Amino acid sequence: MRSNENEQLIDNELDIRGLCRTLWNGKAWIVGIGALFGAAALVASFLMQQEWSSTAITDKPTVNMLGGYYSQQQFLRNLDQRLLSNAAAPDLSIADEAYNEFVMQLAAYDTRRDFWLQSKYYQDRKEGDAKADAALLDELIADIQFTPRDMTKNVNDSVKLIAETAPDANTLLRQYVAFASQRAATHLNEEIQGAWAARTISLKAQVKRQDEVAKSVYQRELSGVEAALKIAQKQGIDTTRTDTPAQDVPASDMFLLGRPLLQARLESLQASGPAYDVEYDQNRAMLNTLNVGPVLDAKFQTYRYLRTPEEPVKRDSPRRVFMLIMWGAIGGLIGAGVALVRRSGKAA
Repeated sequence: MRSNENEQLIDNELDIRGLCRTLWNGKAWIVGIGALFGAAALVASFLMQQEWSSTAITDKPTVNMLGGYYSQQQFLRNLDQRLLSNAAAPDLSIADEAYNEFVMQLAAYDTRRDFWLQSKYYQDRKEGDAKADAALLDELIADIQFTPRDMTKNVNDSVKLIAETAPDANTLLRQYVAFASQRAATHLNEEIQGAWAARTISLKAQVKRQDEVAKSVYQRELSGVEAALKIAQKQGIDTTRTDTPAQDVPASDMFLLGRPLLQARLESLQASGPAYDVEYDQNRAMLNTLNVGPVLDAKFQTYRYLRTPEEPVKRDSPRRVFMLIMWGAIGGLIGAGVALVRRSGKAA
């Protein structure tokens, strides 16, 4: 009984020496199959589509880059502060607002799609088949990858574009950033035009209201003086019969000022017309400026580079050395398996 147990233990033991001898004897299979797999992987890597990527890092623009947009937006902000004395100051600077619009366009699906649709790179690769072209467009859209800033990691906004060659990756990324900036500039200009029109309508209404108030006050004062003059003429009052200063005499007792003084006041009112305050004059001057309309730059830069796109020096895919080593190792393992199987067959 004990002899059978010892035989089982011996059978279950791993013969390291025998295994190494078997692998050594089968080294031709291991090296050969490993070399074959490695060569096949190397050949396949030359047939695979290459991928090169270029990266850009951006930040908010300077005032000079914004051009006329900055002055027009600042004018509207100053106008709001004057018209609305209790208006809170904007949370974002003008440069921040412009850059936020740029980042929104940079990451937008429609921006990426429209960029590829108008690019020669996509047009040259179209096959004429609707499904194939749509699949190609989706692939190209995915090849533009935006990474938002992370203040906790001190990482700025970045965008990466993958193309088939290093020059294409660099050129296309520069074109895409410029394309997104132009779309942002167009939207910002449209926003300026809309805000400008709204402020113009609002200020026109305010000026009209001030004008009507001034004319109403003028007509009321003019009617009061005319009525007092008629009473003074009817009662023959040619001299002032009150010690109260003229400006403090109530309308009901104005006839006591006498005909000559009332006649002089009437002629003065008729000559001067309605009285307007300084605020009305300021609003009229501002309205004249608004009526001219905004002077906008068709193109201005809504970003600045912290890392300018350059031609990549390392290919993203295929990684030939990695593929050669990986598939060579897999081939070696398969060769070792073949050697072990052949050894088992001979032993049987």
